[in-house]
Amino acid sequence: MIQAVVFDLDGVLLDSELLWDRARRQVVAEQHGRWTSEATADMQGMSSPEWSLYMRERLGVDLEPPRVADLVVHKVLAEYDRGLPLLPGALQAVRRLAQRWPLGLASSANRVVIDRAMALAGVAQLFGAVVSSEEVGRGKPAPDVYLEAARRLGVSAASCAAVEDSANGIRSAVSASMRVVAVPNREYPPPKEVLDMADRVVPGLDELTVELLSGLDDGPAARTEHRLDEEERQSFPASDPHSEWAGP
Repeated sequence: MIQAVVFDLDGVLLDSELLWDRARRQVVAEQHGRWTSEATADMQGMSSPEWSLYMRERLGVDLEPPRVADLVVHKVLAEYDRGLPLLPGALQAVRRLAQRWPLGLASSANRVVIDRAMALAGVAQLFGAVVSSEEVGRGKPAPDVYLEAARRLGVSAASCAAVEDSANGIRSAVSASMRVVAVPNREYPPPKEVLDMADRVVPGLDELTVELLSGLDDGPAARTEHRLDEEERQSFPASDPHSEWAGP
C-alpha cells in the first residue's frame, strides 16, 4: 500500500534542467575549461560535490569544487528570482496528492536552491521531508537520497511512490525499491530500457492523480530484475564522477 509520495524537483516540478546546463556551461567557458559532448548527460542526477568535482577534473575548471558549485548555484538562483520555471500542473499535482499522502522531495539540487524554489512556489509546508543529494553519501542513480527521504517520512521505501523524469532519477528510485511514476523529461528523455523500469509512464503532471497512484497497489510491481536488494545497493560506488553510474 502506498503510504507516501516522493517527488524529484528538477525536470518534474521545475523546467530547470536547461538552466542548470546553461549555468554549468557558462562557468566552464568563464574559467577557460572545455565542455564535452557527454558532460550534460553525465552530470544529470549528480550531487553538488560530484558534479563540481567532475567540472574540475573532467572539464578543466581550475577552481576548488566548492567554488565551482557556488558559481553555478549563483547563476541558477538568479534565474529563479527572475521567474520560477514551474512546469504545467506542478502546483496542482503537489496540492492534489498532499490531500491524500505525506509528501517528500528527493532532489539532486543544492539545499539552498531547493529552499529558494519551494519558498517561491509556496509549497514548502506541504512537504514532510526534503532531502538534497549533497546531504547523503551518493547522488542519483544510487538510492541514497530516496532512502533518506523515506526514513525522514517515517515509512519504508517500498511503501513509497516516486515521481521522476530522468534516467538516473528513475534508476535511483527503483534501486530504493519504490514504485515509480515516470514523467519523461522533454529535453533529455530517458531511453526506453530505463522507462521500462517504471511502474507507470505519463506524459504530464495532469495525469498524476490519486487514482493513478492508488492503482499502483493493484497492478504488478515494476520488473523485479530491476529491484535491488540491500547487498546490491551497497555495490554502488562512493561519490565518483568517473564511475559507470555517473552517466544516464
